[in-house]
Amino acid sequence: MTTASNKSYASALYSLTMVFFFWGFLAGANGVFIPFCKSHFDLTQFESQLIDSSFYGAYYIGSLLLYLYSSRVGYDFLNRIGYKKGIIYGLLISVIGAVCMIPAVNSSQYIFILMAFFVIALGFSLQQTAANPFAVALGDPATGAHRLSLAGGINSFGTTIGPIIITLILFGTVVATPEQVANAPISSINILYIILAGVFLLVAAFFAIKDMPRVTSDEEPEHSSKLTRALLAITVSLLALIIIGFTLPEHFGHNSTLALLIIALLSVVIILFFSNSAAQKDGSGWGAMKYPQLTLGMLAIFVYVGVEVTIQSNLGALLKTPEFGGYDESQISHFISLYWGSLMIGRWMGAVTVFKMSKRMRMLLSVAVPYLAFGVILAVNRISGRDVSDLYIYAVCIAVMIGANFWAQAKPAKLLMALGILGVVAMLIGLYTDGEIGIFAFISGGLVCSIMWPSIFALSITGLGKYTSQGSALLIMMILGGAIIPPLQGSIADVLHDIHLSYWVPVVCFAYLAFFAWKVSDILKKQGHDIENINTEGGH
Repeated sequence: MTTASNKSYASALYSLTMVFFFWGFLAGANGVFIPFCKSHFDLTQFESQLIDSSFYGAYYIGSLLLYLYSSRVGYDFLNRIGYKKGIIYGLLISVIGAVCMIPAVNSSQYIFILMAFFVIALGFSLQQTAANPFAVALGDPATGAHRLSLAGGINSFGTTIGPIIITLILFGTVVATPEQVANAPISSINILYIILAGVFLLVAAFFAIKDMPRVTSDEEPEHSSKLTRALLAITVSLLALIIIGFTLPEHFGHNSTLALLIIALLSVVIILFFSNSAAQKDGSGWGAMKYPQLTLGMLAIFVYVGVEVTIQSNLGALLKTPEFGGYDESQISHFISLYWGSLMIGRWMGAVTVFKMSKRMRMLLSVAVPYLAFGVILAVNRISGRDVSDLYIYAVCIAVMIGANFWAQAKPAKLLMALGILGVVAMLIGLYTDGEIGIFAFISGGLVCSIMWPSIFALSITGLGKYTSQGSALLIMMILGGAIIPPLQGSIADVLHDIHLSYWVPVVCFAYLAFFAWKVSDILKKQGHDIENINTEGGH
């Protein structure tokens, strides 16, 4: 790989972190945008979650198209054009999506808004594929993980302030009256996307004219025909189910929608495990899929992204119920901000481990940094005009996460197991309580998710050898979980007529992640790997 270890590319890195910021900004803003669209378009809970489906589904489609193209032509597309151009092309695709959002909004057709979201996220998928290795290359490779941690922290900051800014744009104030909510025009979204289109274009122009290293990978794609067929089988199955869903008569109702989503989930699971089973018998043509830790890890990433998104995407509907405060769309931004800010809290804490320092200093910072991040969240919300006194009690949840982190001692399997169990407990507390206790129990799911990604990723690619790059690409594809699990929970809420009970979905997700930690530990030990010393530097 070409790097820039002998030059300073600080300004390029700062511009790159802006790209990370906008990924987080839009992902976090969806928590406010989803209930807003649900109200304006009179959507069911399932229909409102299609915003997540279009957003995260684009990540899967984008990654799949890159994989298929590279496999067909025999060379890696990004390797040929360079990661810098990959980011520029991704930004330009997102510009097209942001511009398309304006006529989509003016048409008042929800389907066009979903299509515009898809195009924006399609650009994001190309940006994300290129930006991570590019960040590593902008300086000394030995400190590449530090730059990824910085970028991850900026990404989480974007998810924290996104809900607040979106609320301000949609309602004209951070704290709106019910009348302001009812009268807020859908066209107010235009302002946001005009700004985003302009910013995306400016960043693309900056990258185009800035002197940066030409960064490429030395690895070429592995020709894995059977793996390609498995990925196409997943894609065709999902597309068929989408077509069936759109063509079913309305009188089939919510039950048929739920059945289709369950079939979609089962299709992914069955194809993955059938592929791994076949690869165990004859590994030729299967590439990285012959490793059971990768197959389990692909499902773990699928579940992880799904649960991270579904908790907050359905939170707006939960907060509207009388048992959870009866809030309207304009009053939930600080809760959504706290949820996404929880990921920032955990990731800032996780970033402490990548810097060289004494054990005592690391322990002190592992306690101080999470509360510093919490202070940033409170300050941002306070500056925006919100009363944040109802958030102070959340400091207890942060203390629990810090305790789990100390107990795990940065061992990925142990940490993931602890977080998975904590996630199950938090969701059960939320299910069997209401009011502030229930709200903060569900929001603490963000803390649990915050530092799961590096553990899942590291455990999944351990022992893959020459298939590591391919395995990493397959794991990124499984961001697809964010497109299936949120609408699945929304559909369950529609069928049960109870958004609260639908939170059994995150319970199952966290239970699988705890199971994955236990199972993959056993697999790696049998393969002769030391799971106590697996590197988890960097983060999502």
